[in-house]
Amino acid sequence: MPTPHAEGCCSASKGAFTRSAGYSESTPGDNLLELGLKPSHDNKNLPVAPGPNTQHNDILLPGGEFLMGDGFNEGYASDGETPVHPVRLGAFRIDATAVTNEMFAGFIKDTGYRTEAEQYGSSAVFHLLAKAPKDHIIGAAAGAPWWLNVKGADWAHPAGRSSDWKEIPDHPVVHVTHHDALAYCAWAGRRLPTEAEWEFAARGGLHDKRYAWGDDLTPDGQHRCNIWQGKFPTSNSQDDGYVGTAPVRSFPANGYGLYEMAGNVWEWCADWFLPKYYRNSPKDNPQGPSIGAGRVMRGGSYLCHDSYCNRYRVAARTSNTPDSSSGNCGFRTVALTS
Repeated sequence: MPTPHAEGCCSASKGAFTRSAGYSESTPGDNLLELGLKPSHDNKNLPVAPGPNTQHNDILLPGGEFLMGDGFNEGYASDGETPVHPVRLGAFRIDATAVTNEMFAGFIKDTGYRTEAEQYGSSAVFHLLAKAPKDHIIGAAAGAPWWLNVKGADWAHPAGRSSDWKEIPDHPVVHVTHHDALAYCAWAGRRLPTEAEWEFAARGGLHDKRYAWGDDLTPDGQHRCNIWQGKFPTSNSQDDGYVGTAPVRSFPANGYGLYEMAGNVWEWCADWFLPKYYRNSPKDNPQGPSIGAGRVMRGGSYLCHDSYCNRYRVAARTSNTPDSSSGNCGFRTVALTS
């Protein structure tokens, strides 16, 4: 599951709680097909053709050149959001929303896939959201006690065993690792966005802006994303209407018609995380480095707040180990080119 990063307590990592995995966490050059077909040690091979329940409402983006990176000098040095650099992309189709519980349930029904959280038997749940018997609370993360290791927490039971995805079918699926996201993509005949594609999409056609909608966090006093309001981690005023995840399409779309590109849940990208590569990446369609300490995550989550983690900016980036899962991390997908 996720380890809370120094400045950004809004994500948690496998290092937060002890787990034993049957693979290396940073094997270079992971292959989508290989991971999609053999995502973990006890799942059967999965189909790579689109499943019958796959329905993706995606948006065709025109591609083009944009400036990638933090032009406001507001990022954390360790995240490596600078320098601002030109990137040129071809056209691509990307999901209008994060993959929802209902969509992910179709994948599970077709394949019998067991997520890594299910195999481990627990995952990270924010303490105010946990719905589980006391004996299911295995422990809290060192240095970040708001993250609880909850027995039975997984995609189908996002708050613990006393919760059910069917209660929130239109919310983003969570407790999915990077490996799980790749397995879903293999079944759906899709892929994860590259980090460059994700930022291009998040900007929505705007240039040199802080957020997906402009420079003001709450233009005209209106909340444009699901993040934390109040005193973290004990009191959330819910000014934006939510403590945990919100249904997809709860907030206005950006200029490209994409929803919740900021806040709600972190979204996995295809790239390994390596700031050195980011500083010197190719201009044309960068694919990310071949090695890294973790996989890139983008967008921030419902736990972000500018007092300690302002990673809901369009340039913000962080990472986590590929086998990490938590109650605030999901993904969206991109269509394969024909």
